[in-house]
Amino acid sequence: MGVQRFEFVQRLPVSLDQAWDFFSSPANLSKITPSYMNFKILSPDASEKMFAGKIIEYHVHPLLNIPMYWVTEITHVKEREYFVDEQRFGPYAMWHHLHQFKEIDGGIEMKDILHYKVPMGFLGSIANVLFIKKQVKQIFDYRYQVLESMFGRY
Repeated sequence: MGVQRFEFVQRLPVSLDQAWDFFSSPANLSKITPSYMNFKILSPDASEKMFAGKIIEYHVHPLLNIPMYWVTEITHVKEREYFVDEQRFGPYAMWHHLHQFKEIDGGIEMKDILHYKVPMGFLGSIANVLFIKKQVKQIFDYRYQVLESMFGRY
């Protein structure tokens, strides 16, 4: 199985500064992650703003309430424009998530571009088709709804 790609776009009626303040704080990630995933940040400095080189550790329960340890690194940051998180250890063979922010009339446009690869060859491909791809989409759909309820509809 090759690398999977998703692109999600959302517009919110907030300033670029408000959006950047919210999304550049790893502590806010748990607010936009479905509760069934029991997402917990383990890093003691999670409330600090992101910077290139920042390592963030999590526990997440994506399947059958089985805990998984996940480590991401913030590899690139351009203040108020974008940041990238990449998996260093976790459930994927590869994970690269670009978060982009752009000021538009009356708010901001956020774009998430996610590339991931599932491990385990053929078995991973089957798992991706059966549930991983759907779960990734559900997580971003959930985020969309939560962000709209927090910040309003564009």
